[in-house]
Amino acid sequence: TPIHRNEINALLLNHEYKTTQISPKEGWQVYSSAQDPDGRCICTVVAPEQNLCSRDAKSRQLRQLLEKVQNMSQSIEVLNLRTQRDFQYVLKMETQMKGLKAKFRQIEDDRKTLMTKHFQDLKEKMDELLPLIPVLEQYKTDAKLITQFKEEIRNLSAVLTGIQEEIGAYDYEELHQRVLSLETRLRDCMKKLTCGKLMKITGPITVKTSGTRFGAWMTDPLASEKNNRVWYMDSYTNNKIVREYKSITDFVSGAESRTYNLPFKWAGTNHVVYNGSLYFNKYQSNIIIKYSFDTGRVLAQRSLEYAGFHNVYPYTWGGFSDIDLMADEIGLWAIYATNQNAGNIVISQLNQDTLEVMKSWSTGYPKRSAGESFMICGTLYVTNSHLTGAKVYYSYSTKSSTYEYTDIPFHNQYFHISMLDYNARDRALYAWNNGHQVLFNVTLFHIIKTEDDT
Repeated sequence: TPIHRNEINALLLNHEYKTTQISPKEGWQVYSSAQDPDGRCICTVVAPEQNLCSRDAKSRQLRQLLEKVQNMSQSIEVLNLRTQRDFQYVLKMETQMKGLKAKFRQIEDDRKTLMTKHFQDLKEKMDELLPLIPVLEQYKTDAKLITQFKEEIRNLSAVLTGIQEEIGAYDYEELHQRVLSLETRLRDCMKKLTCGKLMKITGPITVKTSGTRFGAWMTDPLASEKNNRVWYMDSYTNNKIVREYKSITDFVSGAESRTYNLPFKWAGTNHVVYNGSLYFNKYQSNIIIKYSFDTGRVLAQRSLEYAGFHNVYPYTWGGFSDIDLMADEIGLWAIYATNQNAGNIVISQLNQDTLEVMKSWSTGYPKRSAGESFMICGTLYVTNSHLTGAKVYYSYSTKSSTYEYTDIPFHNQYFHISMLDYNARDRALYAWNNGHQVLFNVTLFHIIKTEDDT
């Protein structure tokens, strides 16, 4: 599982903390549910990072204790070598002390003869013994340290024994291989999941608070697992600056990696990054621009025929949101309204290279009555408001060319939504909620493909 996916999951599954700290969750993560043809409930889960064992609380505590014991053992070894050296020195001094004792006896036997000579010898012997005093002091200090270390190691050993008993006699290398094997099986299972129908929206998770009331932030649903860049576009008009961050974590901390100065101002907040390029609506026009982040050049531009622009057919909040560009599991889409369709929403599938309209669907839902909209698996979901109490009220399937009215509420925490887009890689809704960049989790009803279907 890519780190980026774990970051998003950590945010979505820990929303009750409402924190900006982002770290992978230590455990299995359920992020979608399904039913097989027999009606049995199946959950899809994301395995934790591959270094699960090293992140486990108990094993981490055990590892820290083992490192501490190892460091102490090394210290004791140094002390032991030094003590052995001092001990050899003490043995040498012992011989000299015995010689000194003999000299005292000789002086006592003959006090009157050779006093001067013996006194000089005695002084020389005393001078030789003077270095013994600091050695003995150090020796006593080392002995005390060794005693303390032994006691501490004895206590640590007891703690380690308790932890080992609590964890059990597991082979962690074997567990690690089992985790990798299970993750592979889960990936294979996920490949059998076809597109799903939206059932529930939970959250939001506040990722960051920044910018004006209106804006957009996004990641590329087609990016590789190692590419987790985030793009940030503040305001809905009079701006050409796109800010890039290498990851969600950098985005939260404000560690900007690059800035792009677009050749045109954009209109609205309904841009999308798809397969390495930014797609946006050129200001005061119905022209769609494809801009490459790699080359810094416009790769394509095309007028969206008959599409209203410049607040002719915006969402309920205005902000030049006439043309909404988005992507899902199927491809690139444009949502807009035309006079020919009486101001109702038109869905067009676009060629990502040429921006040519490949096919269009005319709906009966007024664009001006829509708060926001997003595509999941070829189905357009429309909210009835951008304010408190908003819910997904209408959906239109491009597969069957049919619509239905829905009732899927979601929590508009900061009271005003000016951007709401689905990311197929993260299986989450990115939103700009009154100057807050937030994530919503989605629950989809999946159909499991059997081997006969493949």
